[in-house]
Amino acid sequence: MGYAIAPDRLEDAEVLALLQLHLDEMHSWSPACKVHALPAERLRACDVAFFAARAGGTLAAVGALKELSPDRGELKSMRAAPAFRGKGAGEAILLHLLAEARGRGYRWVGLETGRPEPFRPAMRLYARHGFAECPAFGDYVADEFSLCMEKWL
Repeated sequence: MGYAIAPDRLEDAEVLALLQLHLDEMHSWSPACKVHALPAERLRACDVAFFAARAGGTLAAVGALKELSPDRGELKSMRAAPAFRGKGAGEAILLHLLAEARGRGYRWVGLETGRPEPFRPAMRLYARHGFAECPAFGDYVADEFSLCMEKWL
């Protein structure tokens, strides 16, 4: 399935609903202090590039790239819409964000994800594309709920 991926201004109700689903699920799977997903207003900040993937006009996935420094970025708010899970939408967004990171001259991309079972598919996706577990970075603390991963570009 092909996906059209483009920058998104986070104004569409469908995009905002998917982000809310993402936040709700994060809160159902992890303690509140371990939920690091960004709300829509933070994803609109100038240090974040937010993208939406669509298939035939239907929202399939979203994801963001946050600049940490001129040569480092962080993946944020990666989420496939329920109807598109397991259909390559998350992978399409991931590959797009990695291409965006390379285009910006980033040498390193990191992410934080959960360790509990519901996060396993995401962990496998990241590992398939060269991400490996790394020490916690930024304000993250690695523990039984949080896992930091990195990829050198």
